[in-house]
Amino acid sequence: MNSYYPKKGRVIFHVDMNSFYASVEMAYDPTLKGKPLAIAGNPEERKGIIVTCSYEARKFGVKTTMPLWEAKKLCSHLIIMRPNFDRYRAASKGMFDILRQYADLVEPVSIDEGYMDISGAADLGTPVEIAQSIQNQIERELDLPCSIGIAPNKFLAKTASDMKKPMGITILRIRDIPQILWPRDVVEMHGIGEKTAQKLYAIGVKTINDLAHGEDLLLKSTLGINGIRLKKRANGEDPRPVDPDSIYDFKSIGNSTTLPKDSTNQKELLNVIHTLSSKVASRLKNKGMMATTIQVMIRFKNRKTITRSKKVRNPVQLDQTIFEEAKQLFLKHWNGDSVRLLGVTGQDLIEKDEAVEQLDLFSYEKAAEKEPLYDAISRLQKKYGKKMIKKGIEHNEHKQRDNQHDTSFNKDFLRED
Repeated sequence: MNSYYPKKGRVIFHVDMNSFYASVEMAYDPTLKGKPLAIAGNPEERKGIIVTCSYEARKFGVKTTMPLWEAKKLCSHLIIMRPNFDRYRAASKGMFDILRQYADLVEPVSIDEGYMDISGAADLGTPVEIAQSIQNQIERELDLPCSIGIAPNKFLAKTASDMKKPMGITILRIRDIPQILWPRDVVEMHGIGEKTAQKLYAIGVKTINDLAHGEDLLLKSTLGINGIRLKKRANGEDPRPVDPDSIYDFKSIGNSTTLPKDSTNQKELLNVIHTLSSKVASRLKNKGMMATTIQVMIRFKNRKTITRSKKVRNPVQLDQTIFEEAKQLFLKHWNGDSVRLLGVTGQDLIEKDEAVEQLDLFSYEKAAEKEPLYDAISRLQKKYGKKMIKKGIEHNEHKQRDNQHDTSFNKDFLRED
């Protein structure tokens, strides 16, 4: 058994739930099984986007991020459902509870995937036997399929889990890299998107093999330090440990939403930004964090997307302060074209206890005067609801709630109480 668990190495799993949202809906309603199913954001009100779809739908060419109208052309009998995040959160918790029965080192990455370090689990069997047991238990108890990658590090485990879906178990060793990984197009490598791939193509790096043997100076001049990191990944090097506490690390907190319809109405757009700013503020406060940078994302009707950020003078957490910064960014960079999606993010986070305000006497006195008021408002809203007290921005909350569907998601719920 010890031959499966090297003394100086690690055995890492990447567990990836297959077509997660659609699979959860099928587990909840078995009559959906075997049918082409797509989960799409707010399909009733606009040409929505496919969030995920079943493998039966994929046979017709339906893909994630595809516009709904296009998916229906490919599959006229496609079943469309709106996301039910409460249902998905419950399934995700169930999945991670199962993973923690097999290993102490479990790192959630998102709602439907996570890493496990089973290096000390020789008493449970071989890595393949453990993977089969996990896969079977998740299917038996949750009625959900998953794929598992087995490798000596996180990068190779993630790569392996993508190789066979659904219900695949794949082993990827360092010695397998030249035959399995290197011949692939560089865009197929985990961590490389279309834009990065185009930059690599421009310097003659076409395959993962080219990247693995690329010139350090050329890669660094093209992609910065990330170029060297990607080269190491292409050679199977990834020293990152499986870190259960990484879920508590917050580099940024943001929310975005697709508008019910494309809009050029400044008042409506600012109302959306205010709502998003309030959500960001609430999450910052819950975590005891403050943001030192505010970012706004604008996606136009033609799908062109811009992000603009601003370093704020003092760390922020209050919704009105975040809104004012986000509002200025939006008004400065919005060109008046029709807007499809908006997002607000607090970045470069620090713990509230560590925040030091650079305030003059006047601003300090104003902040000190308002702090008890903000705390009182927060307590009242928690007890009686958000509508109990509102700050002085004019917006129709019922209309916002009815017409606006927030398709963003975060992994806050994965933190233990």
